Amino acid sequence: MLRTRKSRMRAGRPQATIDMTSLIDLTFLLLVTFIVTLPALEQGVTILLPQGKTDELPTKDRKATTVTIDAQSRIYIGDRPVDAQELERTLAKLAAEDPDLPVLVRGDERLDYGSVMNVVKIVYKCRIRRMALVTVEK
Repeated sequence: MLRTRKSRMRAGRPQATIDMTSLIDLTFLLLVTFIVTLPALEQGVTILLPQGKTDELPTKDRKATTVTIDAQSRIYIGDRPVDAQELERTLAKLAAEDPDLPVLVRGDERLDYGSVMNVVKIVYKCRIRRMALVTVEK
């Protein structure tokens, strides 16, 4: 009797299945979206970095402050635009809190040398001991 009951239940009820095709398509769409948008989220300001051989950046165990100068000589701390005076005030405040604060200076390769050096002078004036000029590996 038990056997006939099971066979009757299998034959009469439809099997529930989940179509995974649309879920896989959605997963790959999200993956591609994150791959495309992640580089823009990392640095914030898009610039063309100069090429060169670099050593390891001074950010081993702490988060570095990134100062970026774009092709129009606009200065950014992270992705927030600032002027030279505000850059100096912000860096001086950060250096007072942590004298070993690492600062990464990212300058667009189309800039003139003087624009990058003005920012380097501000970093030096704020008595920041750990600074690096960021380049792209050849």
